[in-house]
Order: sequence, then C-alpha cells, then structure tokens
Amino acid sequence: MTLLTLRQTHAVLISAASVFAANAQTAATEPVPGLTPQMTAAAAADTTDAAPALAPMQGKTVTLSRKQCIDIALRDNPTIRVADMEITRVDYSKKEVLAQLFPQIDFSGAYQRAIELQTINMNMGGQSQSIKMGSDNTWNFGFSAQIPVIAPTLWKSIKISDIQILQNAESARASRLDMVNSVNKAYYSLLLAKASYDVVRQNYDIALFNADLFKKKFDQGTASEYDVLRSSVQVKNAEPQLLEAEIAIRQCKLQLKILMGMDYEVDIEPDVTLKEMQQDMYGYMMQQGWNLDNNTSVRALNLQTKLLEENVNLKKLAWVPTVGASFNINWNALSNGNALKNQQFHPYSTVGLSLSVPIFSGGSKYYGLKQAQVQLKEMEFQRENLLNSLDMQVRLALDNIDKEVKQISTSEEGVRQAEKAYQIMQKSFEIGAATYLDLRDSELADTSAKLAYYQAIYNYLVSTSELDLLLGKEDELIPSETIPTINQTK
Repeated sequence: MTLLTLRQTHAVLISAASVFAANAQTAATEPVPGLTPQMTAAAAADTTDAAPALAPMQGKTVTLSRKQCIDIALRDNPTIRVADMEITRVDYSKKEVLAQLFPQIDFSGAYQRAIELQTINMNMGGQSQSIKMGSDNTWNFGFSAQIPVIAPTLWKSIKISDIQILQNAESARASRLDMVNSVNKAYYSLLLAKASYDVVRQNYDIALFNADLFKKKFDQGTASEYDVLRSSVQVKNAEPQLLEAEIAIRQCKLQLKILMGMDYEVDIEPDVTLKEMQQDMYGYMMQQGWNLDNNTSVRALNLQTKLLEENVNLKKLAWVPTVGASFNINWNALSNGNALKNQQFHPYSTVGLSLSVPIFSGGSKYYGLKQAQVQLKEMEFQRENLLNSLDMQVRLALDNIDKEVKQISTSEEGVRQAEKAYQIMQKSFEIGAATYLDLRDSELADTSAKLAYYQAIYNYLVSTSELDLLLGKEDELIPSETIPTINQTK
C-alpha cells in the first residue's frame, strides 16, 4: 500500500495553486463585479453540495489528540508488541543458562536378552572344556546427577545474558521512540493536509461563485458567453485539485490508522488545527545545550561495548580448569529363563569429582581471544564516529528549527499582506479600476502565502519531533491516564 508522503502532499497543493495561476492568465480583462467577504461566505454555504467529494468512511468517527494517537500506537502497534515479546524471549534465555547451575538429573534403563550365550574353551587337566558365560536376561536402570562445581565460563555466560536482556530492552525503547516520531509526523501531515484543503476549497468556492455570477449576468444580457465559459473552465480546472487534496487527507488518515493498528472503517479527526499548534511551538529556542546519553544509538553502542568486554573475559576463562561433581545409583539383575520372574535387583552407587584442564588446542583459544580484543578496539572508533555524527545532526536540527521559526514569522506576515492586497484588489475590481486577471493574481498570491505559512509550521513541528528522537526524549512514552479503546484490526 502506497502512503502519501510529505513531498507528494506538498506537490498536490502547490499544483492546485499553479492551476489557479494558469487560469488567471487566460481570463478576460473586462471588469465584472467582485466578491465581498460576505458574498464569499454565502457562496461557500450554498455550493457545498456542488463541490466534488469522496464518499465518507463508514463507521464511527473519533476525535483524537496527538498524545492519544501516540498512546494507542504504543499499546496496539504490532511492531511494539514484537519488541516487548523479544524482551520476554531473552529473559527465558537467561533462565535457560541459569538452569545449568542446578544439578542435571537423568534416569536411564536398559534390558538385554541373550540369543546365544558367549562360549569359551578352557584346558582343564589336559582336557578342553566349553563353558557358556552370561545370563539370558540382563536388567539395568538407575539415576545419575551432575553439577558444576567450578565453571567460570558458565558464570560469565550468565552475566552476558544480563547484557543481552538490556540490549533487547533498549531495542524495544528505540522502537517506541521511532513509533512516537512516526505518529507525530503522520499527525502533523494530517493537519497540513486539512489546512491545505481548506485553502484549496476556499479558492474553489470563489471560482464557483464567479461562475454562477457570470451565468446570471449572461441571462440578464450584461455579460458575454465568453465570460461564462471562462469562469466555468476555472471551476472545472479547480475540481481535480480539490479532489486530490481530499485524497491527501484520506491517505494521511490511513497512514495514521496503520501506525495505531486501528480498524480501517473507523474515521479519525484531529482535535486541533495546524494554526493552533503554533501557540506551543517555541520551546527549543530556550535550549542552550544537549545531551546524547539518551540517544538510542549511543545506548545500544554502550551495551554492545559491554558485551564485547565480557566476551573478551569469557575467552580468557577458556584456559581455566573446570571441576564437576557426579553421583550415580543403579540397580541391575541377571537371570535365566523368564525375563519377568525371579528377578533379584542389586543396587550400587558411586560419587565422584571430575577435573578438566585445557592444555593444548592448536592455538584456537589464543586466536579467539585476539579476535575478541580487535572487535572491542573497533567499538572505540565506532563510538567516536557515532558521537561526531550525532553532534552534527543535532546542530543541523537546531539550525533548521531556528530557520523555520523565522520562516513562520515571515510567512505569517506574508499572509497578512496577501489578505490585505486581496481586499484592496476586490474593491478596485468592484469600481472597475482592476481587471479580473488582477483579481485572480491576488487570489493566487493569497493562496500561495497561506500554503507556505502552513508548510512552515509543519516543517517546524517535524523538525522538533526528529530532534526529540535524536536526543532520546522519553516524555511521550509516559501513557495518558485514559487511552481510548477503539476497534482494532484483526
């Protein structure tokens, strides 16, 4: 399934503005009555049903905040569930290693039936005699127990298992932080798509109102047929862009629902607009420094370094002798004839210690140790390279955030000027001091300014989310007191 990316969404909206510009270039220059804000609002209300629209999603509609979307994704997304299960799996693996410290008790039993007894010849008093040895039936069963007394490699393996559990826990944490970032960007994309749709819809309503106005004037004989055709083409050219903007909204919703593991039939709506998000946007401007200790890559590298250090120690312990204890108790019986009758079982038992001293292995232990030491040395260079790379990424992210704050301020001022210019052009158009082409140019400038303004807000929000991921911030991992329960996909 192909999901709408940020660039695709932006391209759709910019193409809508381009269409308005192209149509403005083909417009006639004779004056016709313009639009007042009251007339525009009335036209939007009257032509809602006439606008092209897709069928709404079936099922219930829920309004979710960004935090609620994150909480649902962290609870129900399959990727997060798999990461949590991996922690459980490695914990079982550690218990498997711990089990080797306990006695290993086994039971064994055997029965043997002699088909032909063994015969030996003996010279007794100058005469050779044949003697059959053994019994028809041989029974043997018993218990054996072994326990390691001195096993340095086993003890070190237990410590390595602890580090592996921490590695999987960090991997699960990284998955959660990645999920938070993905949900943030998907939520912001939905806000951008809805804000851009409102801009495109406003321009569509203006074009539709002009078309209806020219038609009425043509019926009264005060406008030419060319004016009617020109305004109708303007509407037809705007309709595909409006449909594409609505498709963008649906695709952004679909992407967000996939991240949250939600049922496709459930419709979701954000509880804020992109413009409202601007109120709480400037927290990073007060930040003077940063700490990479919580970065997931740094923490994973630290754990990997500890694992390699323990692996070097494990290789060294390969030269240490091991001692084990064992205990055996068995019962056996020998008889002739029926295997189930007249059996007399006699027990015997042993206890002992075993010592294993490694002496020579062709240098395999030595070269294994050297290999582990080289791997540990490599981690030092990898850590240095990673820290330099992350430091550069954080600096670039902060620079981008600072640049985007300035872009928001500039775009906001541009929107204010474009709206004022459009109002002036409306008045000029009404008195015949401006052409319809001039009016359409002002409309296009207003549309482009609003789209650039919303895009700047979106870029800022995405950059702060990416920076949170780089710094490994865990604020969003704390669930809300109440998480909505929504129908999930099977």
